[in-house]
Amino acid sequence: MGDQRVDNALTALVEILVPALDDEDAASLDERRDDALALAKDILDTWVLIQSSQAYLLTCDKPSEIEGRPRLQLNRHQDTAKADRVSNLLPRLLEQPVLNHKWAILSLLNELADVESDHLDAVAVNGHQPRDSSSHDNGSSQEQSRPRASDNPISANALPQPLNRLSRRSREKATPGDVGRRNQSRNEPAVNASDNHGEDDSEVKNMEKPTEATLLHDLPFTLQGLSSTHLPFSSRSTLDLPPSLPLPVISLLHTLAEPSLLYRVLSDFVESSDEGLVGQSLRSAIGMELRSYLGLLATLEGEIRRAIATINPDEPRGGVGKAGVTLKRCVVWTRDATMGLRLMSLMAEEAKSRKGGQLITMIHSFSSSHGDPFVAAFAERMLTKVTRPFYDMLRQWIYNGELSDPYHEFLVREPSPTQDGSVPIDPRRAPATSVWEDKYKMEENMIPSIVTEDFARKVFLIGKSLNFIRYSCGDSAWVEAYCKDASRELHYGDTATLETSIDEAYKTTMARLIDLMDSKFQLFEHLRALKKYLLLGQGDFIALLMESLASNLDRPAGSQQRHTLTAQLEYAIRGSNAQYDSPEVLRRLDARLLDLSHGETGWDVFTLEYKVDAPVDVVITAWASKEYLVVFNFLWRIKRVEFALGSTWRRCMTGARGVLATIDDSQSKDWKHARCCIAEMIHFVNQLQYYILFEVIEASWDQLQAAITRPGATLDDLIEAHTAYLKAITHKGLLGSARSSVTGARDDSFFTSQLHHILKTMLAYKDVVDGLYSFSVAEFTRRQEQNARLETGTTKGRRGLTNDNDGHSPSPHLAAQKLLNSNPNGNNRAESPFPISTGALAATTAADSTDAILTALRVRLGELSRDFRTRVNVLLGDLM
Repeated sequence: MGDQRVDNALTALVEILVPALDDEDAASLDERRDDALALAKDILDTWVLIQSSQAYLLTCDKPSEIEGRPRLQLNRHQDTAKADRVSNLLPRLLEQPVLNHKWAILSLLNELADVESDHLDAVAVNGHQPRDSSSHDNGSSQEQSRPRASDNPISANALPQPLNRLSRRSREKATPGDVGRRNQSRNEPAVNASDNHGEDDSEVKNMEKPTEATLLHDLPFTLQGLSSTHLPFSSRSTLDLPPSLPLPVISLLHTLAEPSLLYRVLSDFVESSDEGLVGQSLRSAIGMELRSYLGLLATLEGEIRRAIATINPDEPRGGVGKAGVTLKRCVVWTRDATMGLRLMSLMAEEAKSRKGGQLITMIHSFSSSHGDPFVAAFAERMLTKVTRPFYDMLRQWIYNGELSDPYHEFLVREPSPTQDGSVPIDPRRAPATSVWEDKYKMEENMIPSIVTEDFARKVFLIGKSLNFIRYSCGDSAWVEAYCKDASRELHYGDTATLETSIDEAYKTTMARLIDLMDSKFQLFEHLRALKKYLLLGQGDFIALLMESLASNLDRPAGSQQRHTLTAQLEYAIRGSNAQYDSPEVLRRLDARLLDLSHGETGWDVFTLEYKVDAPVDVVITAWASKEYLVVFNFLWRIKRVEFALGSTWRRCMTGARGVLATIDDSQSKDWKHARCCIAEMIHFVNQLQYYILFEVIEASWDQLQAAITRPGATLDDLIEAHTAYLKAITHKGLLGSARSSVTGARDDSFFTSQLHHILKTMLAYKDVVDGLYSFSVAEFTRRQEQNARLETGTTKGRRGLTNDNDGHSPSPHLAAQKLLNSNPNGNNRAESPFPISTGALAATTAADSTDAILTALRVRLGELSRDFRTRVNVLLGDLM
C-alpha cells in the first residue's frame, strides 16, 4: 500500500514537471515520462540505501563488532612512512572523546579506499563527474562544509555486506549523461562556472582541465580585472570560469572573482567625473585604496612566482601544497581587501544620489553604527580623506567669513537670485537687512552627522557675523587681523581642538559684533530714543509739543505745512529735557504728515518719525519702524483725547465759579451730569495710558534690557528680543489680534477699532459740552443785557409815568417776559393786556430757538454718555 502511494505521487509529480512538447506524439511523451519516473525511483532508492548504510555504520562502536571485516590497509600503497604515520595516529584517534563511533568511521574509510575508481557509480545529484584521488585538493576540501550523502559518489562495494546491493536498473540507466541532464535546471553560480553541463561526457573529458598552478599563474591578472587564458572576462561584470574544474576549485574561484569584479566597477567610478568637491575627494580616497590593493596584488604575484618556480610536477597536486601558495591561501590573503572593496562599492553606489554633507553622513554611518570593527576602522580611514574639502570650507567660513562652496555642499548656502536679479526677502525686512537675514541660509539637509546641530548653528553665526562685520560694519581690518591670529588647520578626528576653536571663534566674533553695534553705531541709544519719543516716554516733550501744535492741528489736514510742524517740533525740543539728548539722536527725529484723505484734520495726519541707517536697521527693521509708527499714532490719539478733556474740564471748573454760578436749575442739572461723565472719561483715559505706558511698555522694556545685556548675546538674540518687545507692546497694548465675542472671528484690529470708537465718542462729547458751555455763556450774557435794559427802562419809566400807572400797570418788557414764560409759543394773544409789538415777536422767536438748542444739546449729551458707557462695558467684557 505504501509503495503504491509513493508510485502515484511520483507519477503525478513527473506529469507536472515533464510537459508535452510542440509537435510531440503521445508515444514519445510517454517514453520521456517513463524515463523520468525511472530516474526518480532510482534516486529515491539510492537515498534509502545511503541512509541505511549510515545507520548501520553508526551502530558499530567496538572493535569486536567489526571482527571478520578486512583490516585497515595501512600499507596499501607500499609506503612504509605513511604506514608508520597512520600507526602512530590511530591510538591518538581512539583516545579522543569527541567522536563516538571511531571504528565505524575507520571501517567506512577503509572500504572506500579499497574501491577502484572505475567501479564507482555516479549516483550523486550535483551533476559533476567523480574525481580520482590524484586531483583532490586538500586545501580545497577544508573549505567545504560537511557534505551530504547525496553529494558524494558512493560505490556499491563500499557499503557493508548486508547492504551491498543496488538496483540493477539504477546501474544501467543512471549514466553520467543522465546525471548531467538531471541537474541542467539548477541555478548557475554568480560567475559562469560552466555553461556546458548538459553536453556529452565525452566532450567534457576532451576539454583541457587547468591545473592549480596554471590558475595561480593567471590569478594576479584576474584580480586586477584583466582577462587571462583560463579566466577571461566576457563583459564588464562577468567572469567565465573553466567548466571542467571540480566544485571546490569553482567555489574558490567564485570567492576570488568578487574582488576582481569589484575592482573593475570601482575603477570606472574613480575615472568618472563629479560636480562636487566631496565627491571628488571620495573618488580620490577610493583611488588611493585601489592603489593599496594593487600593492597587495604585487606582493601576492611575487609569492606566486616564487611558489611556481619551486613546484615539482611529480608530486601530488604538482607540489603546490609544499610551495606555500594555494588558491585557498589566496582567498585568505585577499579577504580583508575584498571586504574593503565591497564597502567602497556600496559607498560608490550611494554617492550617485548624495553630495556634500549627505555623503559624509552616509560614510560616517558605517563607522558609528556598524558592528564590524573592520568596517568601522575602514570608514574612519575614508572619512579622514573625504572630509578634507568640508574642513577647508569650514576654515574659510569661520575665520574669513567667506563662503567657498561652488557646488553647494556646505551646511551654509547663499540663496540664488530670482529672475529679476533680486533675492527673495521677508516682507517684514527692508532690503538693507538682507546682508544679515537673507544673504546666507543654513542648509539643514547638508549638516553632516560628524557635527551636532548646536555646533552647526555656531558655525553659521560665526561666518555670518564675520561677513557682516567686514561688509556692513566696515571693519575688514579687524577681520583680517583675527584671521591671521586665529586661523589653523582643521581635520577630521581632532574633535577636542575643533570644538575649542569653534567656541573661541564664537565668543570673539559675537563680542566684537555687539561691541560695534553699541559703541560705533549706538544701537542701544537708538532703542532708548525710540522709547522716549515714539512711545511717549518723554512726558514734558510730548505735553509741550501737543500744546504748541493744538491750534495748528485743529485746522483741516490740507492746510498743514510741514515746515510749521518742524518748527513746532524744534520748539518742543528746546523747551523740554529733550534738549540734553545727543545731537545724533535729535537729528534723526522728524515730523511728517501721513497720506491725506478728505475731511481729516491735522490731528489725524500728524506723526513723528525716527530715522535709522545701516547697520542699525538690522535690528530696527522696516517692519519694526512701522510697528513703532502704529503704536505712536495710537498713543498720540489717546494723548489728544486726554488733552481735549483736560481743557474742557478746566473750563468747566473755571466757569463754575463765574458764569455757571448764575444758571437756572434746569441747566444746573445738565451741567452736573456733564461734569460726571467728563470725569468718567478722564478716568478711563488716564487708566488706559497708565496701563499701556507702565504695565505694557515699561515691563516689556525691562525684558528687552535683560535680553540685550545678557553675557554671550548674539545679534540674532538682539533681533529676536526686539521683535518680541514690539509684539508684546502691540498685543498687550490692545493693538494685536483678538477673537470677537459676537462673531467669534479673529480680527487683527478688533480692540483697536473699539478703542477708536470710544475715543471718538469722548471727543464728540467734549464738543457737545463745549457747545453747552457756550450756550450757558450766551444765556448768561443775554440775561445780563436784559437785566441791564430792564434797569434802564425802569429808570426811564418812573420819570415819565403818572402815579396811576405806578403800582398796578406792568411795563411792556415785564409783560413780554411774563408772556414768554407763561406761553412760549405765543398762541394765546387775547390774554395779553397790551398789544404785541414787532420787538415782542422777535423775542418770542429767539426764545423758541434757544429752547430748541438746549433740548438738542440735552439729547445729544444723553446719547453720547450712554454710548460711551455701553462701549466701555463691551470692551471690558471682550478683555475678560
